Amino acid sequence: MDIIISNASGEPIYNQIVSQIKTMILEGKLKEGDALPSMRNLAMQLRISVITTKRAYEELERDGFIESYTGKGSFVKAQNQELYREEQLKIIESLLTDASDKAHKCGVSLQEMQEILEIVYGGD
Repeated sequence: MDIIISNASGEPIYNQIVSQIKTMILEGKLKEGDALPSMRNLAMQLRISVITTKRAYEELERDGFIESYTGKGSFVKAQNQELYREEQLKIIESLLTDASDKAHKCGVSLQEMQEILEIVYGGD
């Protein structure tokens, strides 16, 4: 599993792990039942604390992306389509919020934004 940690990003390391694993699951690179590296092995691979990987795995489990079994490890959980859709909507909302903020700063009207969205989305 390729996880890239950036010390310069300002984002906590456990969040970087969580977001990258979520992305792998949502994109289908990790499938239901796939085993994740043990917390200890992932910590060694990334040269970080086991506490950090434990926190990341706990958050992934809390969010319903993985399930962990004592003595067996952590595995990708069957994805509820509604959970997947909600996660994608959160990402889209965040991106649109950023675009809206930039549009306001540049004086782009709502009508212009709607036209841009229609073009980008594939409308006429």
